[in-house]
Amino acid sequence: MKLNYAIKFVSDMDEAVRFYRDTLGMTLLFQSPFWSEFDTGETKLALHPASDENPAGSVQLGLGVEDLDRFHSEAQAAGISFTSEPRDMHGTRLARFLDPDGAEITIGGE
Repeated sequence: MKLNYAIKFVSDMDEAVRFYRDTLGMTLLFQSPFWSEFDTGETKLALHPASDENPAGSVQLGLGVEDLDRFHSEAQAAGISFTSEPRDMHGTRLARFLDPDGAEITIGGE
């Protein structure tokens, strides 16, 4: 398992992109109103608009595993609570589950 990305939920995408790109000097890979991404090595920093479910300032982790369906079966058997079963989204297979504090984590197959 590896950490693929961290999603930072932001109140203003343009302002956040300027901060991470211009002030911190991060390399911008892609910018849109709904998803912007920075190169930070193996793990990407993604920006996404805040919502009631994900307020500005909150962060969500994105993990990766070789076999998502196997992980899902084993994790469910271990008692992990999934908020989204494995499905194809955004050109990859993703699922979501909760950590012990109730934070949602996205996990994808590689």
